[in-house]
Amino acid sequence: MTGRAPIQPVLLHHITALDCARDGDFNVEVGPMATTDASAAQAKEPAATVRRVLVAEDDSLIRMDLIEMLREEGYDVVGEAPNGQVAVELTEELRPDLVIMDVKMPIRDGIDAAAEIASKRLAAVVMLTAFSQRDFVEKARDAGAMAYLVKPFTKADLVPTIEVAVSRYTELNVLERDVADLTERLEIRKLVERAKGILMESHSFSEPDAFKWIQRAAMDRRTTMKAVAEVVIETLGNKAK
Repeated sequence: MTGRAPIQPVLLHHITALDCARDGDFNVEVGPMATTDASAAQAKEPAATVRRVLVAEDDSLIRMDLIEMLREEGYDVVGEAPNGQVAVELTEELRPDLVIMDVKMPIRDGIDAAAEIASKRLAAVVMLTAFSQRDFVEKARDAGAMAYLVKPFTKADLVPTIEVAVSRYTELNVLERDVADLTERLEIRKLVERAKGILMESHSFSEPDAFKWIQRAAMDRRTTMKAVAEVVIETLGNKAK
């Protein structure tokens, strides 16, 4: 088989609320409502949002190559920085959707800069590194990075990593708006991650679509994402195994 695979039809999903209780718990049934052809789906979908990206890399050649890759893929590169300190300053000024940042840079390294950007909730961060050791991954995660890329990488690696990072960052912001307590927030995030995995396995959702489904179900039922996640785990968890 040659050529590009056909576009998968858009699958709309519905939620049926059953056995509502006073504590807000309910059972849900997830299933397809209808499918549409590709042209109808495209007509209904809003125009894709152009991601605004800041690139922080001290090697000018790598920085130029990365910027070229991003622009070829339709991203709007709003700024570039040669070190971590400039990256933080430009992020505060330009408020991009995403910062792609090298780990080892002069003046201020990427891990430290990423920690400040993440703590201030300025943008999603993707780290660039020449290493994939466990200690680096843990440091990047602890600093608040949403994803990382190991050099050298290709456009095929770059685009999915960016979209996953922005999706995770959006999810985190939604959860933090709903929950002030850090301990409870972490607990809810674990539940939501588990529920997302179940929906992805049992109903072939993408990761962003699984999160949107949970979020929409919570809004429709006027309950919390935690309650929806718990119901998904209880109702569909065994079926996904």
